[in-house]
Amino acid sequence: MVIAFIFLIHIIFTGYVFYKKWKYDSSSSAFIDLVLIIIIFSVGWSVSTMIGKIFWEPDGFGKYFDRDTIALTLLTIGEFFFYRIYFKDLNTKTQ
Repeated sequence: MVIAFIFLIHIIFTGYVFYKKWKYDSSSSAFIDLVLIIIIFSVGWSVSTMIGKIFWEPDGFGKYFDRDTIALTLLTIGEFFFYRIYFKDLNTKTQ
C-alpha cells in the first residue's frame, strides 16, 4: 500500500510539472522535463535498492514497509530535495 502511494505521488508530480512546463514554457521543455523525471526515478530506484540491500534484510520493518518500500521512500526523500532546487521557479508565472 505504501508503494502504491509513492507511485501515485510520482505520477501526480510528473503530470503537474509536465502541465506547468507545457503551459508556460514550451512543449519541448515539458517533454525534456518528463524524460528527466523518468530517468532520475528509474536510476535512483536502482541505486537506492542496491544501498538498501546492504543495510536491510528483505523483511525490512514489517509487512508493509519491506526493503523495497524503504528504498522507494529514501528515493522520494532525495528527489524531494533535488526537485525543490531544480524546479524552484515552477510556480512563478512568466509573461
